[in-house]
Amino acid sequence: MTSIGGAEMVDWNLAVATATRLVRPGPEVSRDEARAVVAELRRHAKSSEEHVRGFTRMGTDDIHDTPVLVVDRPGWVRANVAGFREILKPLLDKMQERRTSSPGGAVLGAVGGKVTGVELGMLLSFLASRVLGQYETFAPATRELPAGENGGGRLLLVAPNIVHVERELDVQPHDFRLWVCLHEETHRTQFSAVPWLRDHLEGEIQSFLGETDVDPMTVLERIREAAQSLSGGRPEAEEDDGGRSFVELVQTPAQREILGRLTAVMSLLEGHADFVMDGVGPAVVPSVAEIREKFQQRRAKGASRLDMALRKLLGLDAKLRQYRDGERFVRSVVEQVGMDGFNRVWTSPNTLPTKAEIAKPADWIARVHRKTES
Repeated sequence: MTSIGGAEMVDWNLAVATATRLVRPGPEVSRDEARAVVAELRRHAKSSEEHVRGFTRMGTDDIHDTPVLVVDRPGWVRANVAGFREILKPLLDKMQERRTSSPGGAVLGAVGGKVTGVELGMLLSFLASRVLGQYETFAPATRELPAGENGGGRLLLVAPNIVHVERELDVQPHDFRLWVCLHEETHRTQFSAVPWLRDHLEGEIQSFLGETDVDPMTVLERIREAAQSLSGGRPEAEEDDGGRSFVELVQTPAQREILGRLTAVMSLLEGHADFVMDGVGPAVVPSVAEIREKFQQRRAKGASRLDMALRKLLGLDAKLRQYRDGERFVRSVVEQVGMDGFNRVWTSPNTLPTKAEIAKPADWIARVHRKTES
């Protein structure tokens, strides 16, 4: 940025710099150990393709349009900033137009861009040491971080975090690395085998963002409130939010219906990945039962009291419920109508479960199977 007038609504470079400066260093490994971990994760990612496709019966020829990248924590940060920049562009463009037409908008935008960049960097620094892997659906290709040529995303495996957790849990490294790859490979299969899924999700997200109040003063005020909550700096008289998450603090009432649909889809995707991971596991991961038990305990309790507080504020507890509720939905449907019956969920957006149906799988079965069989 060369001038205040040309400042973006989010200082993305500052977000990256803040996150990479604040993120904790990974576990100590030698150079040879690091190379061995990267090589093994790539092998497991490759072998997971056949395991997942065979178990889910979701064959696709487009899976190789989504590269697998083994990254460190700063690499994960850079990839996610690129993704945020892509998906938020329509909203930020609207805010930019609003800003330039308002008195003092240029100065306000420059200050707001710095504030938002720092806040986003803080959030990413917290998450960068916790994410084991991620399928990036809306991933723009860069020189450092390639993505699919035909609209495919990319699969990220965060090597230092995987090593950190396997050591913390004291589990067999080979088994744990394959177990993680099975989960992430399921996400890659979901999006490559269901061509409409990416566009549907993007449409829902853009609808959600379209409901956002684009007045810069309002947005900055919400960020200020969220930042004060994150730091514990809200006045006592304002502490009536019942422990709301960052996401809840910045959303409007009009967005709740859209968020409900998005929550249902994400519960399906995460629950399906957990179900597949555990379904394939016994045949290829000898210590899968031990890994699952220890990992569930870790998920439930968090690493520390501070970690638990931040998870709640950032809405990560809601994500944990998505894993649990979604896996229960998938398991129940497969038990009642089989894998092929469950796979009707991928027919169209109309066959996706609602948030209520995630909690009551029998209602989804009645709606989708009765309709298709009548």
